[in-house]
Amino acid sequence: MMLLAKAALGLGSTLVLAGAYTFHEGVISVDVDEYRAGGSHVHMWLPAAAVPMAMHFVPGKQIRHASEQASEALPVLHAIVKELKKYPDADFVEVVDHDQHVRMRTHGGKLQIDVEAPHEKVHVLCPLSAIEDVTSQLEEYAPGA
Repeated sequence: MMLLAKAALGLGSTLVLAGAYTFHEGVISVDVDEYRAGGSHVHMWLPAAAVPMAMHFVPGKQIRHASEQASEALPVLHAIVKELKKYPDADFVEVVDHDQHVRMRTHGGKLQIDVEAPHEKVHVLCPLSAIEDVTSQLEEYAPGA
């Protein structure tokens, strides 16, 4: 009985530590609501640490192709993320046009993009550290790297 309790304690603590590690960078959140007949309602949450980890399982040929396609934008994106980290809570773009509203900002170290229109609403929240990890991994496979 004591052996079973120790095994359960070990398994439980492993699950807690794995969960804490997985969520340490935060959560990527994508919410899309279409307000029309047959409209989609997509709400997706993903641990931010899962994306760079999943990239290790992408076949080398595919990751090299993605890196080649993004090679011109990667240094710029890397510099933008580095600079955005200096402003953890700042509004960068806000456009209001009649009944449409778009806002892009950083909030709590995350990039937040909100779009509100009469027939749809989109909300994207992504930790800057996750974007930085992905760009760093893609830069490793960039041509000439």
